[in-house]
Amino acid sequence: MNETGLRNSAHGADKFGLKDLAGVHWNLPAEQLYEYALAAKEGHVVEGGAFCAETGVHTGRSPKDKFVVCDDATEKTIWWEKNGKLTPKQFDVLLGDFLAHAEGKQLFAQDLYGGADPKYRIKARVFTELAWHSLFIRSLLIRPDRKELAGYTPDFTILCLPTFKADPKKHGVRSETVIAIDFSRRMILIGGSFYAGEMKKSVFTTLNYYLPAESVMPMHCSANVGKDGDVALFFGLSGTGKTTLSADPNRTLIGDDEHGWSPDGVFNFEGGCYAKCIKLSPEAEPEIYAATNRFGAVLENVVFDPQTRVPDYDDDSKTENTRSAYPLDFMPRASRTGRAGHPTNIIFLTADAFGVMPPIAKLTPAQAMYHFLSGYTAKVAGTERGLGNEPQPEFSTCFGSPFLPRDPSVYGNLLRELIAKHNVDCWLVNTGWTGGKYGTGRRMPIKVTRALLTAALNGSLRNADFRTDKYFGFAVPTSLPGVEPHILDPIKTWADKAEFDKTARALVGMFQKNFAKFEAQVDADVRAAAPEVKLAAE
Repeated sequence: MNETGLRNSAHGADKFGLKDLAGVHWNLPAEQLYEYALAAKEGHVVEGGAFCAETGVHTGRSPKDKFVVCDDATEKTIWWEKNGKLTPKQFDVLLGDFLAHAEGKQLFAQDLYGGADPKYRIKARVFTELAWHSLFIRSLLIRPDRKELAGYTPDFTILCLPTFKADPKKHGVRSETVIAIDFSRRMILIGGSFYAGEMKKSVFTTLNYYLPAESVMPMHCSANVGKDGDVALFFGLSGTGKTTLSADPNRTLIGDDEHGWSPDGVFNFEGGCYAKCIKLSPEAEPEIYAATNRFGAVLENVVFDPQTRVPDYDDDSKTENTRSAYPLDFMPRASRTGRAGHPTNIIFLTADAFGVMPPIAKLTPAQAMYHFLSGYTAKVAGTERGLGNEPQPEFSTCFGSPFLPRDPSVYGNLLRELIAKHNVDCWLVNTGWTGGKYGTGRRMPIKVTRALLTAALNGSLRNADFRTDKYFGFAVPTSLPGVEPHILDPIKTWADKAEFDKTARALVGMFQKNFAKFEAQVDADVRAAAPEVKLAAE
């Protein structure tokens, strides 16, 4: 077998059960991975130097194809309502077929870290069939110093074989696509999908499983820190502005997507960023645009001119979920340690396509718990197949339901304790629509969002006058210098006030229906934070 690159020769591919491989290329840098990827025709180099690949049928994650092995250790600890179940025997059969499928292939291996805090990190070894997948995961996770590789022994191993097709009858899965996690044997198998984000989120899921037991809150959020050390967390689902808003020219970026909150403070799980790049422009997002258009970045499903190789970030013909992956140090104001102190502010981001939520609201601790467990945003046509013209609500518990191996109450209770202990201010920010729902209104101006966020983070918004929103019960500022007053009161931006009232009441009903499943698990003050209480009191 041909092996190249730096590695721990005492802990090779055979330790995972891989055998009869054509070769393994260990911990190759971007330059060599480009060469292998281009030789295999895995993608193209576009203007600026980024590597651009297509992911085929799967242009996003496939959460319904994720399965966890149910054994003595996981039977009572996994949130089975949202995680598929495999028996140890089914996983054995699947693993055997994965290993057989890998025979004769040339694999790429990266030895990486998940977690910037050495006390809580996991060592994740990732074997990939494709060179560009190796480049992707190398960019997204934390890269050890070269001198550490000779003694590197993984805590967890991922085997990603996109050309492997699962057999639902034989393997006990749903389709030819599979993401199978065995927490006891510390391994993950990914097959049937070329979408590289599955690898990244598998590491996140793993940390979400292990860290709560160590009193660390794993979070689907971005984070940045001000010059005075004030840390802000931005929770939000895809398309809500999590990456964009944390890339603030006046603050240091800790990370754009996944963090832990430990007794020592906040730390990034990753060493890279994974930005949506639909409608990406140098005017609106100069730092992300620059990081995307350079050698070492990986683009997924971005359309480009075949002659000039110029990317067209406005073209969503392949998917609205076009992506750019790049190392964190491509961002000029990125933290070099990935660590900071305890948060001062927490921001829950929602893209309210119904157009009835204010651009910012101050939350009490009970309201923060309510909105964290609700995890609300809205989908619109273009973001997902099969959606009509009407917005569709999406409630993703803890702003990351697909990545939660444990019951949501585990994460909710941890967050509530931390908010109380560190006296954190919590805000709900609507980056969605104003002046009407999707199709009638307009997207919330990013200048308004940034102005309000700046005021929240520097503390000046605390001194504003607030009104109590009659639909949602939270406190909304009535004015802020530089922001049009009417935009702070959404009903004033609608031409048809009766339609606003009808739409707002409908959204309140959606919150109420969704939260019913949590009511038995939460305290009375959290139940009282529900929007319906304020409507009933009119």
